[in-house]
Amino acid sequence: MPNRRLSNRTIMEVFRLHYSCELSYKKISNAVGCSRAAVSDYVARAHKAGLTWPSLLELDEGTIGSLLFPPRERCLNRPLPDWNYIHNELKKQGVTLLLLWSEYRQTYPSGYGLSQFCRLYSVFRRNLNLVMRQEHKAGEKAFSDFAGTPVSITDPQTGNTSHSYLFVCALGASNFTFAQLFSDQSARSWCEGHAAAFQYFGGCPKIVVPDNPKGVVAKVCRYEPDINPSFAHMAAHYRVAVIPARVRRPKDKAKVETAVGIATRWILAPLRNRRFISLEEANTAVRTLLEKMNDHPFKKLDGSRSSLYKSLDKPALSPLPVSKYEYTQFKKATVKSDYHVDFDKHFYSVPHQLRGEIVEIQATLRTIEIFSRGVLVAQHRRSFAKNNASSVVGHRPKSHQLYDEQLPEKIMESAIKLGPATVALFRTIVQRQKYPELGYRSCLGILRLAKKFGETRLEAACQRALANEAVSYTNVKSILACKLDQEGLDTQNTRASYSQEGPLASHCSHSH
Repeated sequence: MPNRRLSNRTIMEVFRLHYSCELSYKKISNAVGCSRAAVSDYVARAHKAGLTWPSLLELDEGTIGSLLFPPRERCLNRPLPDWNYIHNELKKQGVTLLLLWSEYRQTYPSGYGLSQFCRLYSVFRRNLNLVMRQEHKAGEKAFSDFAGTPVSITDPQTGNTSHSYLFVCALGASNFTFAQLFSDQSARSWCEGHAAAFQYFGGCPKIVVPDNPKGVVAKVCRYEPDINPSFAHMAAHYRVAVIPARVRRPKDKAKVETAVGIATRWILAPLRNRRFISLEEANTAVRTLLEKMNDHPFKKLDGSRSSLYKSLDKPALSPLPVSKYEYTQFKKATVKSDYHVDFDKHFYSVPHQLRGEIVEIQATLRTIEIFSRGVLVAQHRRSFAKNNASSVVGHRPKSHQLYDEQLPEKIMESAIKLGPATVALFRTIVQRQKYPELGYRSCLGILRLAKKFGETRLEAACQRALANEAVSYTNVKSILACKLDQEGLDTQNTRASYSQEGPLASHCSHSH
């Protein structure tokens, strides 16, 4: 229908040019000064009214106008749609207001038109609270953050008090919420919090929208944030995308901001005066209150978080992966000259060809995997023994394996030249190491000190180190740097150790 109705005289001119002169719509529009769509509309209305060109000449302009534009039949008592149903259906994938209106008109042919339908729905949305006014598709997004109020945990044995923090994750469409306490807000807590949330939901959303802590975002950027590798690994395991909220943009995560506020009132506030002796006990109390919160009816919508979750989000969530998630730490390290890399103060061997290169370490509670340019080059069982080594003989070249067999003898020969205190110190260092390679490294470092401080001073420093039970490379170097080796020392207590048998070479039998 044209935006502006032409006069009846102009409409008659349109019909004359069309029927009598047989001009095109374009020429008629130029002649009378209207659009081609208007010309087409008037011709179509005449055809619908059963008017022909000869009969049009017999009618007056007023009659033609009433035939072309008959008065609309006003529909009284038109049924209102179920706006709660409309609002929830819009959260499903592919559902639009146009589709819902067409379904409404199929049920009520005399119901509201599309424009009135959309206007009335807008009025309904304005009457909802802020959380429910946001548009979120079912199963699409989950929003996460930590609540600010901590919960106290008191150790019954020591009486010391620690704090735990409530992790909150809410689904966008239904507001169905997961909450659990963690001892900190580290990357591990963020990863395991999301893993527990997905298990609680019984499926995975397509997108997670977390905040911007270091545990999630390694480098903040408005357009391309650098996601923490551990968090990215978790997201890849569950096949979800990570879109962090923009910094200082609370509207990006309004859903979880509201969920955190509600969880604070429903969970943290009731627990404020309770004292827990373990994190497990506190989480049991949290789970009880969480169920009550999700089952509580909405004030302005039908149902609850649980009922909306069952009807909206749950059917739309992606299935959980078959394999169980295991938190993984990532670290880049440079391969040392002895073909080992350091992770958590333990040394792990890699193929000798990688000496001096940067590799990536992926560590779980059970395994250590080392990658070079994306290729797995070494795998070890994880060890939590500090200052020890996990070595694979095959990682060393054959020439170095032979050298390792001769190394203890060479060290001992050099120590004998320096004096009995050096021999005794080296023997003590190797005996205290589970893996003799670590002891050999310390001994070689001590021998190199002779080049800077002289052989006489080094022997005196080894004597003082034995007397003070300071048997390490660092202590010997400190003694020399502070010139403590030049001070007087009663060596009566250390001479007995000089004559102890047990050559350094005897430790070659240890497994490498």
